Amino acid sequence: MDNRKVISIENRIPKLKEQRRKKANRRLIILISMFFLLILFVIYFQSPLSQINEITVEGNKRLEQNAIIQISGLKIGESIWGGYRQHALDNLKSHPEIKKAEVERHLPNKVSIKLEEFKRVAFLSKENRFIPVLENGAMLDEQITSRADIDAPILIGFKKGDKLKDMITELSKLPEEIIQAISEIHFTPKKTEKHHITLYMNDGFEVTAAITTFSKKMIHYPSIVSQLDPNVKGVIDLEVGSYFKAYEAEEEGEGAHEEENEG
Repeated sequence: MDNRKVISIENRIPKLKEQRRKKANRRLIILISMFFLLILFVIYFQSPLSQINEITVEGNKRLEQNAIIQISGLKIGESIWGGYRQHALDNLKSHPEIKKAEVERHLPNKVSIKLEEFKRVAFLSKENRFIPVLENGAMLDEQITSRADIDAPILIGFKKGDKLKDMITELSKLPEEIIQAISEIHFTPKKTEKHHITLYMNDGFEVTAAITTFSKKMIHYPSIVSQLDPNVKGVIDLEVGSYFKAYEAEEEGEGAHEEENEG
């Protein structure tokens, strides 16, 4: 009985040795693999593959790509694994014309900037200068524009203050196509209406309205104009209700009034 036990253990010894050898080999392979991976990581981080070699910009309309990259602070050649992302986001969001921004890493060495700009809803006319005004009310005083480059309504007679802020707020509520249809907005207060404004449209019509109800009334402008004869220009009054008075009818009324006075 004892001899059988001894023989059984002796038979198992080679198998135990083989198992130990395989475990040792596996450990050695793991250690060697980790060593080579570490070397590869070191080589990678020291090579151009780990450095930013391309920066792309999406969503910009007015700001130039190179200007956006400069604002972000991102640079070709810096590590793609560096802590640049939050710093770049802070830089971009601090710019008055940038509404939203995202900075994304794309392996192996590309970074993309995606942004949304604040819309320019008007230009403030001041001493023969035209200052861009954004939808959030910010004015780009350093970006004085010539009249040839204007692509939004010109605000005339407005001064910095509540009336101007209210006008910008109302404008920003309108769809782009209506904003683009406006040529000029004049602040023309009256004794009876301190918020009175006069608009000159690109299609030749004139509009009178109040700042306080401007967006609510002006949203119907396309519908109103579609019902008018495009060859008969005049004033569309949106102060209280909405009615149209042709220029010719206005002139005739004035002539009749003059004749009556002369009589």
